[in-house]
Amino acid sequence: MTENNTNDNNEAEGPAPERVVGTPKVEERVVSETPADPYDDHDGPYRAFETHARPEEVQRRGEKIASVWFLLAFLGGIGFLVSYFVFNSEEIADPQIAQYSNMALGGTLTLALFGIGAGMTVWARQVMPHYEVHSPYDELPSSEEEKSSFGTFFMQSADESGFTKRPLMRRTLILAMVPLGLAPIVLLRDTGPLPGDKFKETLWENGRRMYVEGTHRALRPEDLENDPYGMISALPAIDDDHYPHGISLNDQAKSVILLIKMPEGDWKSRMTEEIEGTDGQTRLNWTHNGIVAYSKICTHVGCPAALYERTSHRILCPCHQSTFDAADAAHVVFGPAHRPLPQLPIGVDDEGYLIATGDFTEPPGPTFWEYAKD
Repeated sequence: MTENNTNDNNEAEGPAPERVVGTPKVEERVVSETPADPYDDHDGPYRAFETHARPEEVQRRGEKIASVWFLLAFLGGIGFLVSYFVFNSEEIADPQIAQYSNMALGGTLTLALFGIGAGMTVWARQVMPHYEVHSPYDELPSSEEEKSSFGTFFMQSADESGFTKRPLMRRTLILAMVPLGLAPIVLLRDTGPLPGDKFKETLWENGRRMYVEGTHRALRPEDLENDPYGMISALPAIDDDHYPHGISLNDQAKSVILLIKMPEGDWKSRMTEEIEGTDGQTRLNWTHNGIVAYSKICTHVGCPAALYERTSHRILCPCHQSTFDAADAAHVVFGPAHRPLPQLPIGVDDEGYLIATGDFTEPPGPTFWEYAKD
């Protein structure tokens, strides 16, 4: 009975492997119910079996490459600051110089940002380890234990990322960020001092001649005599050393005017009203032989009000359809604008050229906040 039971058990468990004489005995594999936690022997923020560190040689090579990119970013940032100060505000009034300025500023800023981005990419792909982390969803509120362990987790992450262990890469990154940190402060220079009365003043003054916009041809009344309903855009005639590249775009935006010729019998009532602060002058006193000058800049949002309907004497702004009556002191007849186009007083000089006899009496362009709506 004993032999039979033994055979039955052997057959049930399978034949035992035969061991050759002289060979070591096969040890049975023991499965532990609680395997050792590799996290206990790992300094990083995640467990060792979730962390795949890169070889030291790869990390050192990545550190050098990232540092080179950071140095290029630093040079780009310095170049941006230098480019900003090389071209002054008067020089960039010339479109060609403005193009060079934009190319220099854009190119150096691109190099600075691209260098930082490339360096950070190399850092992440060649220096920092990559992880395969399984994180099940937990309750949204963190426990007190998790909150208190965040500082330890953060420092372990910083150490494993190489930020604390790789001083060359860390220092070049900080160096690259310094110019970009200064750039916004430097750009505040463009805001300049408080404007004062600059928005209310233009280049027009008593005796200033007028050029046809886009040319250097001075205007005479005869240029409009042959067309009793004509219109010409004009700018202040300036050819002196203070404006070697011509009038700046800012000055053009404030000073550009419309010269309109109309039969004197078409004037309306507002043209005969006394102008406040002019010792009894009317708007007709600011015209010459039926020629009147208005600011070309719409008082709504500053678009060029350059469309003119000859038969009705209506000036139209194409942006938001503000409409002004040129025969009635540029009074608003339609649209969102809240005040008329400012009128420029004009006359002629001894040589018969059209001139301004003063500046606008109110600011040209968009309405200031101190103006109340009609």
